[in-house]
Amino acid sequence: MGSGGTPGGRRDAGRPWRERPPLHPDITYDAVVVVPGLMGSELRDAADGRLLWGLSPRLLEQVWRDPSALRHLHLTPEERTGNVGRVRATALLRVPAWAPVLQGLEPYGALLRTAGDAVADPRAVLAFPYDWRLPVEHNGSLLAQAARRHLDSWLAAVEADPALRGSLERAPRLVFLAHSMGGLVTWAALEHDPGLVPDVRTAITLGTPFLGSPKAVLVLNGDRRSRLPDRLLQRFQALAATLPGVHDLLPDFRCVDTGLEVVRLDPPTVRALGGDEELAAATITRQARMRSPGAVRVPDHRAVVGIAQETVQSIRMTDAVATGQYESFLAHADGRLRRDAHGIPERRNRQGDGTVHRDAAHTGPARPVYFPVQHGALAGNASVLKYVHAVLTEYDDSTGPPLGQGELGLTVPDEGVTAGEPWTVHVSGRTAPAGVSCVLVDAESGRQVARARLAAHGDGLAATVTAPVPGLFRVVVAAGGIAPLTQLVLARVPENTTG
Repeated sequence: MGSGGTPGGRRDAGRPWRERPPLHPDITYDAVVVVPGLMGSELRDAADGRLLWGLSPRLLEQVWRDPSALRHLHLTPEERTGNVGRVRATALLRVPAWAPVLQGLEPYGALLRTAGDAVADPRAVLAFPYDWRLPVEHNGSLLAQAARRHLDSWLAAVEADPALRGSLERAPRLVFLAHSMGGLVTWAALEHDPGLVPDVRTAITLGTPFLGSPKAVLVLNGDRRSRLPDRLLQRFQALAATLPGVHDLLPDFRCVDTGLEVVRLDPPTVRALGGDEELAAATITRQARMRSPGAVRVPDHRAVVGIAQETVQSIRMTDAVATGQYESFLAHADGRLRRDAHGIPERRNRQGDGTVHRDAAHTGPARPVYFPVQHGALAGNASVLKYVHAVLTEYDDSTGPPLGQGELGLTVPDEGVTAGEPWTVHVSGRTAPAGVSCVLVDAESGRQVARARLAAHGDGLAATVTAPVPGLFRVVVAAGGIAPLTQLVLARVPENTTG
């Protein structure tokens, strides 16, 4: 700075020096609705306020051990006939959680903060918790009503505030920000109230199983080939068999491998595998309606799709036992299976986010945006959140930022682990450990409890890890230039421990 008070000491004659003009925040004036996924809302008993789901990590392991803990979440015959209200959804998931087969579920705090940072006023963001046990269609009707009220309320707030009103170039519209099953609920909301469609600027879905997930079959079947204790799998299977929300995630594509053919699930098959035939039939009817030519389409749909994670893409059945397969099948444009010279259906490992395979996480004209992230962590991954912020704040004619980069994959035991016993973490996408770190973090305190030494293993990396005590832990894998990859894992009490 020169003596004249301007850069280089120059002073333009007759022009007073001025400070640099203020930098305005990069925000949107639209109304944002955040919709969580399966098991992503806290649930409470409507009568006494007792927390039924959304417990702290230190209590979570006890819940899965307690034979009675899940019974309050079972759908009752009265609830099944529409007499709901016994259970209330009170907030989006605020603590990490874990469930058999589904694995880790990260909280939604980071996603809500990203939405809050992108809007002109906190009143523009609505968090929509819902009872994920109930049918997607039921929750979609509630979301349609809530979204309309939210937009009307925000429009009134803008009209009453001269500062907000003066900054507008057009009337505020709705933006849906949905994780996992929340994308199906959003779609059902637009089907319930097509009048909402013109008021929607865009919808961002994170790992939504638009075509379902074979993992839902494993949940209903009790995942009998899992190494989890039978009592734990049986309790979760008994819960899932009563829930329309779980049945709504059944695959809407040919996924049953019979050797020379690949067929769809039907209600009797779902019943034979441990599900509910009536709930399966309702899901199949809804899926057929939503893929019909006249179905409502999600406006300006932005589908975030997790990739590079080992993902169940089909199933094989033997004596009413379903086994997940990490491969999918190719088809011609007319729907016929592609076969090799010997008539064998062509198979490929398309991977996905560990729960939803990549080809099931988008639909219609949406162009997917790929990130190498696990399903439960999509709503909290730093790179995904930057993409979300960019879409929220883009001009109407913007096309959004480029695709995520890198294809680092993370696999941990999906059946959980035993405290004090070693287990293996697998990392794909790298063949040398240089520049890649792997640590184990207590999910409740955020304290690092172990650092794993990665080494070359097959076509990737692997490390042996031990959880020191029972509880919920987060595996964090980081590499230069890529946001850390995370996955939750539950460490159980050793089997020989009473309780």
